[in-house]
Amino acid sequence: MQVIDSDGFRHNVGIILSNAEGRVFWGKRIGQCTWQFPQGGIRPDESPEEAMYRELWEETGLEAGHVSLVGRTRGWLRYRLPKNLVRRHASPRCIGQKQVWFLLSLDCDESCFNLGASPKPEFDGWRWVDYWLPMEEVVFFKRKVYRRALSELAPLLFGAEAETASPLPTSGPARRVS
Repeated sequence: MQVIDSDGFRHNVGIILSNAEGRVFWGKRIGQCTWQFPQGGIRPDESPEEAMYRELWEETGLEAGHVSLVGRTRGWLRYRLPKNLVRRHASPRCIGQKQVWFLLSLDCDESCFNLGASPKPEFDGWRWVDYWLPMEEVVFFKRKVYRRALSELAPLLFGAEAETASPLPTSGPARRVS
């Protein structure tokens, strides 16, 4: 069951998973040549944080004990789907996604990854990439939301040096989770 608000945006979480070197997990969508961060819908009975841990497991095989929650965006970040991807006869109609983004750090060995953990895998490959690369490689209609999420969460990973490394002004301070 999807949660879609009155404006037509599906409630969703996005996950930026970093390693000790500050590089981030970049997943190759199954059977495609496109790459993205783990993300997925929030169910009616879930908080964004609960959805994030469920999606993390479904898409990477990692459990809550394999990661540390560093922080999250202050609010919802939205993107619209291109008109050709909007399902016209769906009810309620979904015109895009509104997401809470989470920054996690990996606390386990890479052998804990299992892209086939879920009955419906999302990814068939992955790699560690430079923190800023995803906003250039992700599908065009997600680029602005990736830019906003990466910019807002960068100071939590890189500290003050993120201010000069960011390609875009931050959209406000991220919330550090303690």
